[in-house]
Amino acid sequence: MVKVSRCYWYQNVYLMAAPRNLVTEGGRLGDEGQSEDSPTSKKPIGAKLDGRFPLSHWEFAAALGVFLIFSAGLSCIYLTMPAAEYGKLKLPRTISDLRTLKDNLSTYAKDYPAQFILGYCSTYIFMQTFMIPGTIFMSLLAGALFGVVRGLFLVVFNATAGASSCYFLSKLIGRPIVNWMWPEKLRYFQAEIAKRREKLLNYMLFLRITPTLPNLFINLASPIVDIPFHVFFFATLIGLIPASYITVRAGLALGDLKSVKDLYDFKTLSVLFLIGSVSIIPTLLKRKRVYE
Repeated sequence: MVKVSRCYWYQNVYLMAAPRNLVTEGGRLGDEGQSEDSPTSKKPIGAKLDGRFPLSHWEFAAALGVFLIFSAGLSCIYLTMPAAEYGKLKLPRTISDLRTLKDNLSTYAKDYPAQFILGYCSTYIFMQTFMIPGTIFMSLLAGALFGVVRGLFLVVFNATAGASSCYFLSKLIGRPIVNWMWPEKLRYFQAEIAKRREKLLNYMLFLRITPTLPNLFINLASPIVDIPFHVFFFATLIGLIPASYITVRAGLALGDLKSVKDLYDFKTLSVLFLIGSVSIIPTLLKRKRVYE
C-alpha cells in the first residue's frame, strides 16, 4: 500500500504545469517523517480531496488556535474602549446599513479619535485575516469619517496588514483549502507565476491593481505557489492604492451611492486596467528584446 501511494503521489507531481514547482515538490517528497495529519505536510497542487473536509485534525486545531488568539486580542481592545451604544453598532451589509453606522459613529470618532482608530484598525485586520466579507464597507466608512488622505492611509495600512496575516495563515493551513475551493484557478495561477519569476513584482502589481483575480484568492494562493513575502508585501502595499482611493473617495458621498456595484463601473475598471498595464511594461519590453 505504501508503494502504491507513493507512485500515485509522484504521478500527480509530474502532471503539474510549472517546472519550478516540480523540483520543489519533488524535493519535499523525500521527507518521509511527515504524516498526512501534520500541519507542515504538503499536498500536490490541484489534488482532489474526494469531497472530504479539506483540513486535517492538526490543521483545523492550528486554524482554531490562531482564530481564538486574534479574537481574544480584539475583545481586549474592545473592553478598553470608552462605553458606546453597542446595540446600534453592527457590521454593515448594505449601503443603507453603512449610512446608519456612520451617523452613529461620527460623534464617537470625534470624542475618542485614538481609541476609535485602534478599534477600527483591529476590526479591519481581523476581517481581512479571516476572510470575513465586508471590508469594502470598512473602506467606505474610512472615507466618510476621516476624509481622503487619512482614510486612504488607514485603508492601505489595514488592508496590507490583514493581507499579510492572511498570507502567513495560508502558509500554515491554506494549501488544502485552496486546493479544495479553486483547484483549476490555482493550477493556472501557478503556471503564470512560473513564467514570470524574473519580473514577479510587476506581475503581482498588475494583479493587485486590476480585478483580474480576487484579492482573497491572491492572499491565500501566494504562499502556496512560493511567492516571496517581500514581493507579496510591496505589491499589496502599492497595488491597493488606486482601488482604495476610489473606494475612500466614494465614502465622502455615501448619500449618492446606491450600491457597492456603483463603485466599479466600466470607466473605473478601464482606469484600473490602464494603471495596471503600466506595471507590466518592463516585462513586455524584456520579452521584445529576447525575441529580437
